[in-house]
Amino acid sequence: MRSLEELGKQSILWLIPKCMTNPEDNLSTALKRQARQEGFEPVGIARLPGSPRLQLRTQALQRWLAGKNHADMGWMAAPRRQDASQLLEGAQSLLAVGLNYYVSEQSKPGHLKIARYGWGRDYHRIVEQRLRRIGRWLAEQRPEGRWRVCVDSAPLLDKAWAEEAGLGWIGKHSNLIHDRRGSWMVLGHLLTTERLNPDQPARSLCGQCSACIDACPTDAIREPFVVDAKRCLAYHTIENRNPNLPNSIQSALGAWVAGCDICQDICPWNHRNVPVSNDPDLQPRPWLLNLTREQALTWDDDTWNEKLRGSALRRIKPWMWRRNAAATATKQPPNL
Repeated sequence: MRSLEELGKQSILWLIPKCMTNPEDNLSTALKRQARQEGFEPVGIARLPGSPRLQLRTQALQRWLAGKNHADMGWMAAPRRQDASQLLEGAQSLLAVGLNYYVSEQSKPGHLKIARYGWGRDYHRIVEQRLRRIGRWLAEQRPEGRWRVCVDSAPLLDKAWAEEAGLGWIGKHSNLIHDRRGSWMVLGHLLTTERLNPDQPARSLCGQCSACIDACPTDAIREPFVVDAKRCLAYHTIENRNPNLPNSIQSALGAWVAGCDICQDICPWNHRNVPVSNDPDLQPRPWLLNLTREQALTWDDDTWNEKLRGSALRRIKPWMWRRNAAATATKQPPNL
């Protein structure tokens, strides 16, 4: 028969929250709190090597590569992209974060169009700097542990791992969608050797909707979840290093000179009062909303380099801006 003292201790344990009795839960909760304090939302955790669905996403990447849908983006075939554990020895978990870049401003009618993700500061730097602060905090809690920051320039299946961590699901346009925040977010990950408590993977809610497929002017979304880069306006305006754009791209370009938001603009999940970001780092540079064809064609390299200082759009070289701007005239009136 147990003593009164033993029964008293048992009663006290029932009053202690479960997260306080499980170190994994406690650290995981605190880590996600740190991420939210850095301005990230949504946030979630996944455990390596991932669920069976993560393995299906890896197989889908293999089929996508086999179909030559990556055009000349050879880095997409890096073997490490298919095995996150190769990016950090001993990695057991990852923190996935989203950063909302949707702002209240709109591009001006009659001007050239630029994808929203590039309106503010370079998101690679923003996400990396904030995740590094979280990593340093984690190191204070677990000095023996190790961590690594990954943004989309790292060989990681970032959207698949974000889906695995419960941030949202990969839509038919290949962007990650959150049921209350839409798809206007960039992603980041913090790999760690710590064993964290994982969240449930997100469930797909695209259903029978085909709005993004139907809206693409070049039929780049060949089938649900399969985007052919060789047909994609974003690929050609940002990655294509040829002196001239293909005729099929020029005829469909409209006013887009840097990326393309058509498939996101049309997505019903982006028409549900998505939150607006007031983050100073993500507010647009005015010239990006007022860029004319004449400016894009006549600015010299020094002007472009100055305008693009600290921008993710520096990936588009000055001569490419001029090439893209010239191509917008194919089926556009002189004033766009």
